[in-house]
Amino acid sequence: MRTKTLKKNKINVVTLGCSKNVYDSEVLMGQLKASGKDVVHEEEGNIVVINTCGFINNAKEESVNTILEFMQKKEAGDVDKVFVTGCLSERYKPDLQKEIPNVDEYFGTTELPGLLKALGADYKHELIGERLTTTPKNYAYLKIAEGCDRPCSFCAIPIMRGKHRSTPIEEIVVEAEKLAANGVKELILIAQDLTYYGLDLYKKRNLAELLEALVKVEGVEWIRLHYAFPTGFPMDVLDVMNREPKVCNYLDIPLQHISDAILKSMRRGTTKEKTTKLLKEFRAAVPDMTIRTTLIVGYPGETEEDFQTLKQWVTDMRFERLGCFTYSHEENTHAYNLEDDVPEEVKIERANQIMEIQSQISWELNQEKIGKTFKVVIDRKEGNYFIGRTEYDSPDVDNEVLIDATKTYLKTGEFTTVKIIEAEDFDLYGEVVV
Repeated sequence: MRTKTLKKNKINVVTLGCSKNVYDSEVLMGQLKASGKDVVHEEEGNIVVINTCGFINNAKEESVNTILEFMQKKEAGDVDKVFVTGCLSERYKPDLQKEIPNVDEYFGTTELPGLLKALGADYKHELIGERLTTTPKNYAYLKIAEGCDRPCSFCAIPIMRGKHRSTPIEEIVVEAEKLAANGVKELILIAQDLTYYGLDLYKKRNLAELLEALVKVEGVEWIRLHYAFPTGFPMDVLDVMNREPKVCNYLDIPLQHISDAILKSMRRGTTKEKTTKLLKEFRAAVPDMTIRTTLIVGYPGETEEDFQTLKQWVTDMRFERLGCFTYSHEENTHAYNLEDDVPEEVKIERANQIMEIQSQISWELNQEKIGKTFKVVIDRKEGNYFIGRTEYDSPDVDNEVLIDATKTYLKTGEFTTVKIIEAEDFDLYGEVVV
């Protein structure tokens, strides 16, 4: 009688959504590896863990479609088990269990020990900072806080991620040191709200002190700041940015809108006047700063006048980097009580108009870079080009520098000096300065 060969389990972690989810998947993978598990990221595996996003409609659809796709694979016998974790299952677990019951188990955002147990692994507290990074070797996301205390009307993040919880400075430094030892040269600091960092632990906004500690980590060359809230921004951070070459002259600060009526309804705690003053203060303190922001159009009650105010302001402010999203009507948020009264086609048209203005601004700002030299990190090679970034650009969302690979050989993960010879809306072309 033939005995069935015991198949060794391989766990495939699939990540959807934002950089915070990338980080969570990396922590999960680090824990699984420490328990001796064979774990891969978005490759073939007979056990699948889907780390979902539940932020807005498009993200929710993608998450549900991904779950259904793997359920088909399970029914066909191509995978043995499917587990679902992350924001979607935190927010909609009862609904998901009802609609897609043959998923092996659902876990929320804070149930890592339970998920590990289901995968036959133990949660190891001593693994602070141990992660299997899934990003290119030269950069990594470093989550410095979880959750959010802001009352923004349109946002479901507090429902999915809970209250703001800062990670102690010493733990973040340990994690940064481990990343640097593995060859990471750029740390991208992420949180739902960097502005709030430290208030819960140290009774003061402590982002500047954290940066002072991180610049001392050997091997790290760039530290980048993502997702700061405008209200209460700790201005001492700008002193550190000016003083410390490792801290990139870059800030991602989602502003969402500028019409006073919309800002009030969004519960943003600020006004057009205060926001414009803040941005002017940023520019005065760090003249070389790149500011990235994101905006929402089509919020309930947004009139043509509100939109024209936003358009004019985007034209006037000349943001170096800008993204624009259409409003998504999310249940259990404060704005869900309002009528979602801007038609979808109007939302899309407004977003397109904002991005057209931004594309022209970006083209003009890029033309000014021609003939100048920049320190550039090489992220990857694609076709006949090495593709890199300046300190003014974050991975996946910002401008890239393309260098002809037929003329120059470069190593990914290395820094080089590049002279810009040509520029488009969102791409720069350069040659290496020898």
